[in-house]
Amino acid sequence: MYKRKIYERLLQWKSEPQGKTALLIEGARRVGKSTVVEEFGKKEYVSYIMVDFSTTSQTVKDLFNDLSDLNYLFLQLQLLYRTDLTERKSLIVFDEVQLCPPARQAIKALVKDGRYDYIETGLLISIKKNVKNILIPSEEDKVNMYPMDYEEFLWALGDSATPSILRDLASRRKPVGEQLNHRLMRDFRLYMLVGGMPQAVSEYIESNNFRKVDMVKRVILKLYDDDFRKIDSTGRLSMLFDAIPSELNKNSSRYQVSSVLTNRRAEQILDLLTELKDSKTVIMSYHANDQNVGMSSSKDLTRFKIFASDTGLFTTLAFKDKDFTENVIYEKLLNDKLATNLGYMYENIVAQVLTAKGNDLFYYTFKDEDTGKRYEIDFLLPQKNKICPIEVKSSGYKTHTSLDKFAEKFSSSVLEKYLVYTKDLQKDKDVLMLPVYMVPFL
Repeated sequence: MYKRKIYERLLQWKSEPQGKTALLIEGARRVGKSTVVEEFGKKEYVSYIMVDFSTTSQTVKDLFNDLSDLNYLFLQLQLLYRTDLTERKSLIVFDEVQLCPPARQAIKALVKDGRYDYIETGLLISIKKNVKNILIPSEEDKVNMYPMDYEEFLWALGDSATPSILRDLASRRKPVGEQLNHRLMRDFRLYMLVGGMPQAVSEYIESNNFRKVDMVKRVILKLYDDDFRKIDSTGRLSMLFDAIPSELNKNSSRYQVSSVLTNRRAEQILDLLTELKDSKTVIMSYHANDQNVGMSSSKDLTRFKIFASDTGLFTTLAFKDKDFTENVIYEKLLNDKLATNLGYMYENIVAQVLTAKGNDLFYYTFKDEDTGKRYEIDFLLPQKNKICPIEVKSSGYKTHTSLDKFAEKFSSSVLEKYLVYTKDLQKDKDVLMLPVYMVPFL
């Protein structure tokens, strides 16, 4: 069990509603939902029962078909799981709740009864598929769980000092120095390669072998592929997911659906794209049609970019043409010596970091009216009542023409301009140039 930030969110839920709501944790496979909830049950309650609907018997599932006698339900659960429940001091977990819709519907009655606390975990993409004949409970608080972020990754490696230092320096806009920047960039690239899936992190810590880490990530990608094919037997979801690295590598202004699915355009597969987004395996960034606060209301659903929710998985996906990704490739990536454009990897990690901080993602393309040249802002973040444009580079280049042109065009809307790159923190007039490892601590 690694230290996860969501644990604090669980503590907050336990103390504030006092049993008046259940908590539904949504997230992709293997991000650690079940592990953190079970740890929470062990530490914060006198007792807990974890009902895993992916492995439990039909006898247990059938208990939720009749809620007329809750005393009988609780008695059976205690007998079947050999655990005593104590009123207001016990937790019942519905793990993989999407596999038993009646159990999710039962939350309304169970929360009203008030004897115990309830946490559900599940995959949103499957939850939506399995609600046809049930009443969705309004007594749910929902929270998203993501792969381990950079701070959690460092904690897992036993490093609690670096996050505190970086957070302080980022808040004061202070550089770290050239020598330390070199080491910190190497550490951050390690996070990009291993990723934030707990199994991959554990394998890295135990074996210190990139090939073994890569095999763990391939198993996870295979699970994702299996899930996609259960939902869409034509394989289109798998094709859209597998094409993420190649589509980003094109440096195009959008994900080109027609180049992945023959004779299909984005507007023709919006339902399919929603399924992919709901799987939590990807991050969608939409083109903003209005460069002001409230971009969600004007986003273009047919113009978007797709990122992998975990950059470690993205790395393996990018080299999926072989049975395994060789250690030498990881080593060159780690030392920034691979002869290939890594811009798409850095853009993916920034997308992952910003999403984990609770941001919806938007980007913007525009044409210079004088020269006709096109420019792109990688990410637009609303802050206060203004917009912060972000440009991402995979090198130490300090040019920021796109940021300057954007600020010139929308001067009244811009709060701060950020250039994310690989060198130390510095300012160039009104542009804050940030090393990528500081983005999580902004």
